[in-house]
Amino acid sequence: MKKIKVAFFAEILIEDFDGAVRTMYQLINRIDRNVFEFLFVYGAGPDSIAGFESLKVPALTLPINTGYTMAIPALVMSELKEEIDNFSPDVIHIATPSLLGNFALKYATQQGLPVMSIYHTHFISYIDYYLKHTPFLINKVKQIMAESHKVFYNQCDQIYVPSGTMKDELIDMGVDTYRMKLWQRGIDTNLFSPGHKKSLRPITGNDSPTILFASRLVWEKNLETLFEIYAIIQDRHPKVNFIIAGDGVARKACEAKMPKAIFTGKVDHKMLSVLYASSTLFLFPSVSEAYGNVVLEAMASGLPCVIANGGGSKDFIEQGINGFKCEPYNANCYVERIELLLKSNSLREQFIEEGLQYSSRLSWECLASAYFDDLAEMAGADALNEVR
Repeated sequence: MKKIKVAFFAEILIEDFDGAVRTMYQLINRIDRNVFEFLFVYGAGPDSIAGFESLKVPALTLPINTGYTMAIPALVMSELKEEIDNFSPDVIHIATPSLLGNFALKYATQQGLPVMSIYHTHFISYIDYYLKHTPFLINKVKQIMAESHKVFYNQCDQIYVPSGTMKDELIDMGVDTYRMKLWQRGIDTNLFSPGHKKSLRPITGNDSPTILFASRLVWEKNLETLFEIYAIIQDRHPKVNFIIAGDGVARKACEAKMPKAIFTGKVDHKMLSVLYASSTLFLFPSVSEAYGNVVLEAMASGLPCVIANGGGSKDFIEQGINGFKCEPYNANCYVERIELLLKSNSLREQFIEEGLQYSSRLSWECLASAYFDDLAEMAGADALNEVR
């Protein structure tokens, strides 16, 4: 039986690296090897992905964020083309509109192959942070990026978008509506569950309320507003604990601005699930999320959320019903809602119950099934008939 061949291009395939890569592995770990054959092409990751043929492309560390790398296909162009030709893909999957992504798009166009892409990362929202010291460049760079996104995504046959908000933003950039399909992220409700609740006393040294922030510690997560919220809460409620779960280039700055906060560094999912289930509320002021996995993980863990009214995360929250959304850069707005939750047991219980109901409706099994069905359909009628 002829298998459907998918060439899968991504910058980074280090498992658990971030939310985007975790999403990719949810799909990778569900590949039906009787139906599909994958070729993985990537810059950073293990030597082999899930036992499939894998090609690592030379990569450079990004100067603006040393935790990330960018693959440089031009360094191995002829070898890369030869390997892909030998694989003879039916479908091209592109994770990111990077140099590697554009190489894959050009290859697909030349070969007449259909292209699938998932909109993982809302790069345009990062510009405010990376160019904050040269504000006169921000709008121009955003225009350039929006135009490049328009050109790139309008050559893809199908684009999975994680939220209605992200779809609207892509439409505003000029991306064709008919190419986009709403495809949210799933949640493992066995991993993220209120059942993992434990006393945080071994971490905090007390039984006081605990505010949890979980994210990579990078500036595009709106850390300046987090610092302001911390300062106000420390002034008004000095006994309230802050736990900061995660690591990144801004960690030293975070430690300096939030000296009494507890920094766990990067934690695995098992520990993160305990922190979610055991804290009092989840604080997330980031507006740069295409989706916002951490908010959904917190809701599934029975943790009330106070988040920014921005980015893809805001689509999870029905204001005052299953959480609070705040003016993104207004620290006092967050503090007012945090104080409401700290004072009201009934409101916390309402948010917990509504959040659990919402998160229970999202299943990785259903999402993965839709993805593989779409790949098969894109491969064409002949491919569909041959694998049935």
